[in-house]
Amino acid sequence: MAQRIAGTAYVKADGVQYTLAGRLTVSPSNTEREGLAGLSGPAGYKETPRIPFVEGDVHTTADLKIADLEQITDATIKVELANGKIYLLREAWCTSALEIDASEGTVGVRFEGMEGKEL
Repeated sequence: MAQRIAGTAYVKADGVQYTLAGRLTVSPSNTEREGLAGLSGPAGYKETPRIPFVEGDVHTTADLKIADLEQITDATIKVELANGKIYLLREAWCTSALEIDASEGTVGVRFEGMEGKEL
């Protein structure tokens, strides 16, 4: 049975939906594991906290204000993917230092947060 696994996606910050241009990465993981090895071989792994994020390009539509994006702090970022998956980023902020690609009419945006979650 064929199923849709990619395509349409939506990003909202505190209920405000942004027009995605095509690139979107969601990294909801709150921890990272790294293997540890010594002279006698693998010993195990270490686990460290990491910052979950949502990153992508949005169109610079007439109603988009860069200053509004830069002011986003303590927001809930909701991502809905074509495959039905939904991800939340809680207590999130825009990392700022936004760069506009005038030839494509896009701006790259990255939101980082205190907690990532798959619903």
